[in-house]
Amino acid sequence: MLGLYIGSTSGYSGKNMIAMSLGKKFQKMGYNVGYMKPVGVLPREVDGKIGDEDAFFVQDVLGLSEDPSKVTPVLVDQDFKIKAFKGECDDLLPVIKKNYQELSQGKDIMIVSGSGSMYSGKYCGLDGINVARSLDLKTIVIDRFNKELNYDYITVLKDALGELMLGAILNDIPPYFSEELNSVLIPFLERNNIKVLGSIARDPLMGAIKVSDLASRLGGKIISAQDKGDKVVENFVIGTMQVENFMLHFKKSKRSAVIVGGDRSDVQLVALEGNTQCLILTGNLYPNDIILTRSEVLGIPIIMVRDDTYSVAREMDTLLSRHKLRDVIKIQHGSQLVNSSLDYHYISETLNLKK
Repeated sequence: MLGLYIGSTSGYSGKNMIAMSLGKKFQKMGYNVGYMKPVGVLPREVDGKIGDEDAFFVQDVLGLSEDPSKVTPVLVDQDFKIKAFKGECDDLLPVIKKNYQELSQGKDIMIVSGSGSMYSGKYCGLDGINVARSLDLKTIVIDRFNKELNYDYITVLKDALGELMLGAILNDIPPYFSEELNSVLIPFLERNNIKVLGSIARDPLMGAIKVSDLASRLGGKIISAQDKGDKVVENFVIGTMQVENFMLHFKKSKRSAVIVGGDRSDVQLVALEGNTQCLILTGNLYPNDIILTRSEVLGIPIIMVRDDTYSVAREMDTLLSRHKLRDVIKIQHGSQLVNSSLDYHYISETLNLKK
């Protein structure tokens, strides 16, 4: 039985997407695939059983239904952290090992997902490096581009993991960075014995969010065209400028939400007629009847929120970079991106997969 650990240099890097894509790929190759997420930070109850929200989701995609208490034997909440900080945390690695051995029975390959970064959980001895070493797992490290790549972090992880490190996946790479990546950084990493298993291009759909989810996450409510809550938002534009300048800026953005004060009916109307995905009105101010009517006629939802425009913009920026994968279309699209980018031949050979 083979084991593969999916870790990353930071949270929200794409571990679930990689775990699901690899799992589905191995299943298509004819292997019996198991899954585990030893440490969870998103407790959730399903059918009377407590587990990790992400682990429930990945199991569902892979068609698995193992006991969530075995899939995620450690659930981190505030009480857990306080005990750990006081030195009252038990050694939980034996518990993780026991559950891993039970889950791996009858499996050809086990996919084990990390939580946060490879050093998350160091305070209680449950960081990814420690878990991967304890279970003797080949490890894939995902690094998501955020202004730059964490090349120093990746090399440190190589030193820490040694032969256990299968390679790195570079995720969310913007077009403008491709040349430097291919001509400088990938050669640098491979000179340091770090195999780059694939680089995944940035794709707006992967960071998109439904209007209905957006309203919920912003603490607002949809006040018109409620039946269009399935529309997808990929980015946003702030409507604080003069109408003429706003029009020039808005035309360059596709599938955008427009964040604008509830009293700026001029910008609101331009955004609606320009076919924005939705309006986000700040300051807890209702729009006038003309705006509401056009919204209904054009089928463009309006979300009303309490916060000011710049606070909402900051929250939007965070949401679009950290929104969890949940929609079927995003899973299918993400799997296609992953499968077209990864070096499955190298992965299969290194893991000694024969089928």
